[in-house]
Amino acid sequence: MSDRDTGRARFYEAEHLVHRLFDNVSSSRTVQLAGTEITLPAEARFASIEAVDDYVHRVLDLPAVRSGFPRAAQPVAVRERRGQRSAHYAARVRVHDGGQVAAEIAIPSAREGRWALRELVVLHELAHHLDGTTGPAHGRGFVLTLIELVGLVLGPEAAFVYRVVLADSGVS
Repeated sequence: MSDRDTGRARFYEAEHLVHRLFDNVSSSRTVQLAGTEITLPAEARFASIEAVDDYVHRVLDLPAVRSGFPRAAQPVAVRERRGQRSAHYAARVRVHDGGQVAAEIAIPSAREGRWALRELVVLHELAHHLDGTTGPAHGRGFVLTLIELVGLVLGPEAAFVYRVVLADSGVS
């Protein structure tokens, strides 16, 4: 049995602040955060589940991700999730397209679920896959994995945003 995920609501609240910061950035992409002016990277938006699947595989193949996360060598499938309310990661073996996969990311893509077809959401789910700790699903191990992954993929400015917003929100 895994540890109770008591910090989940606080984490999601903080992560939504990060998403709003990326959504509302000016055309110059600069923001003031913790007394520092930074330029946010552009965030990818995806048109389909197939595009998300391709992105996930390309991220897992990045040399920095491979060397930083042993679990990057384990395959993960991406599928469309029914409904619109949440994306989901499951670390279980299931049959997918006739083969076995160790894990699965499910992303809603219906019109109401298009909010999930964004890079930050996909990196969140991928961080669940890469997190090798045994603590709560949104615990310290996951948070550190997400920040490192965001830094490797989107750059140090994006990792800085996560670090500051999560710390200011009491997420450790």
